[in-house]
Amino acid sequence: MTPTRTFKVVRAVLLLAFAAYFFVPLIAMLDFSTQARGSTEGRTWDNWQFMVTDEDLRSSIIASLLLALFTVVLMVALLVPTMVWVRLRVPRARGLVEFLCLLPLTIPALVIVVGISNVYSWVTYLLGDSPLVLTFAYVVLVLPYSYRAIDAALSAIDVATLAEAARSLGAGWFTVIARIVLPNITGGVLGAAFISVALVMGEYVFASLLHFDTLPVAMAGIYRSNPAAAMAAALASMLFVALLLVGLTFLSRDRHRHDQGAS
Repeated sequence: MTPTRTFKVVRAVLLLAFAAYFFVPLIAMLDFSTQARGSTEGRTWDNWQFMVTDEDLRSSIIASLLLALFTVVLMVALLVPTMVWVRLRVPRARGLVEFLCLLPLTIPALVIVVGISNVYSWVTYLLGDSPLVLTFAYVVLVLPYSYRAIDAALSAIDVATLAEAARSLGAGWFTVIARIVLPNITGGVLGAAFISVALVMGEYVFASLLHFDTLPVAMAGIYRSNPAAAMAAALASMLFVALLLVGLTFLSRDRHRHDQGAS
């Protein structure tokens, strides 16, 4: 059916409205972060260079990026083998695993931090006071969203048949999970990884209350003395996550085309 003229106009208006809703705040942030201070007129990129020249902000950016990387690696290493094993060996425990993974979603972050504060005093005593120890807490934080993404990917394939075929050919369980199941759920794992990165890059409550300097905590501190630099850091963080999303989208699309070509 050919779209009517009215439908096209309404669609164009809605698209423009959504574009304005998303991009106008970003443009305003860019405008504010590039304004010259004081009586000086014109534009300056000093606030963007501040992310590189300021040692504290630079170290917090590196800490947040490493936290995102370690959280994704630990989340995949724990969640994928567990979910595959439950589906193949103990399907009755699937509801329990789902309940445990979704449980952090129902508990406020402040309550979780208060509950684990004593545990983290031991963690920092044993492993040091590096912000990277937040990886353990962040894995719990991203569990509900990661579980949904990976569970949807596993539901789209016949895990039992793939595992039985690989096992009948002599493959071990590590080979089954790493070389048979994992390549077939790449889209779900990438989606879980993106959600995890986005959450870690913007997480403030855990890091602030446990007294670790990550990017959101550093931005909140800088905002009091240099709001334009904090705005530049916030915009850079959002652009990084957006570019990551675009990259993962193209990666998933290329893999889907490759799979279609192979079939």
